[in-house]
Amino acid sequence: MMPQNPSPMQERTRTHERLEQRRQLIGVNLPIDSLLPGPIEVFIPQRALTADSAPLLIHLMGPTWVPRRAIATMERPVIVAAAYFGSGSATYARPFARDTLLYALMLDTIKARIAQVTGAPRIAGVYLSGWSAGYGAIREILRRPEYLPLVDGVLLLDGIHTGYIPERKPLADGGVLDTTGLTPFSDFARLAAAGSKRFVITHTEIFPGTFASTTECTDWVLDALGLKRVPVLEWGPMGTQLLSRTRKGRFEALGFAGNSAPDHVDLLHGMAAFVDRLLAP
Repeated sequence: MMPQNPSPMQERTRTHERLEQRRQLIGVNLPIDSLLPGPIEVFIPQRALTADSAPLLIHLMGPTWVPRRAIATMERPVIVAAAYFGSGSATYARPFARDTLLYALMLDTIKARIAQVTGAPRIAGVYLSGWSAGYGAIREILRRPEYLPLVDGVLLLDGIHTGYIPERKPLADGGVLDTTGLTPFSDFARLAAAGSKRFVITHTEIFPGTFASTTECTDWVLDALGLKRVPVLEWGPMGTQLLSRTRKGRFEALGFAGNSAPDHVDLLHGMAAFVDRLLAP
């Protein structure tokens, strides 16, 4: 994916709340090295240690302390494995595209590491979360039918993109979307809409310019499913403003106001609320 045009916009209306990094997390940290280009930080919060079972959330992209802190704030017991190994969707897609066994190996390694902890709970479902460029890894995993039984749900946090055809030519100028990068997501969305998977897409209004925005890509997924946005006006987590909600079965798309960098970061720091939606009965 080509570098985006930096947004010249500044936003001074919303509060852009942030999680606190310095607060000590009560639980167990389990680092895993030498599997991905960057370390995997597994965190089992205390409430998950004492639970009979807990879902496993594998999160990609962004400072690893953010998803660990977000999960620590949740009342629901959740285990999180977070990894960051650079910027750009290709950085996250490449390892899983090169090694078709990597996802299964990663999952087995994480589960084995968790099992080493005395009293660790049974894993009740595996969920993938990607912020920003992290979607690249999730897209490669979802491309492979053999991995679909190993993915119970997906959360995309302002991270679903594709290129324009011709390259760098936006829709408004006559370009079209390169849908090969979106088909794995629309296919998974159909499964979620039918109730066999769970899928939550969140996006802002940021327009990268050189490649398709999260709004344009979400619109394409909705069109592929024959769904229409429902306009709303509600406060969301971290001072965000929800503008649209679309839901069918266990698929949900949430559109938020904002076209500046802080708006993009809001959705990462607000991920606990979105994980809760992903896991809700």
